[in-house]
Amino acid sequence: MSIQDSIAAYIRSQPEAKSHDLQTLHNLIGSIMPEGRLWFLDGRNAEGKTVSNPNIGYGEYLMTYTNGSTRPFYRIGLSANTTGISVYVMGLKDPNYLKATYASTIGKASVTGYCIKFKKLSDIDLEVLEVVVKDGFEAR
Repeated sequence: MSIQDSIAAYIRSQPEAKSHDLQTLHNLIGSIMPEGRLWFLDGRNAEGKTVSNPNIGYGEYLMTYTNGSTRPFYRIGLSANTTGISVYVMGLKDPNYLKATYASTIGKASVTGYCIKFKKLSDIDLEVLEVVVKDGFEAR
């Protein structure tokens, strides 16, 4: 199955309201960086064990591990979770940046060092989230 097909199947597999919100976000993020690399991680490790929620990724950067090794990873991530939706902004140098910059304006969401988690799309300001995504793609 192609990445596009895996993403479409994942979005369709969610309850109707969450599926609609995920599709809206998928379209928004894709429109911001249409030429960026698209990822789909099914949440399973090399042994096939589920270790995380499946997630859609956009863009690319080199993730550096504590041992100094690197590997490509997505810049922006999108995932359904048991209580709603998570948007990940990876590769930020300052772990306080996301919360300090957007927590007060994003709406009803939990903002951590690299994640914005909310119950449904109508709980947040979509224009602010669009700025977050653009900012995330530009982060160095």
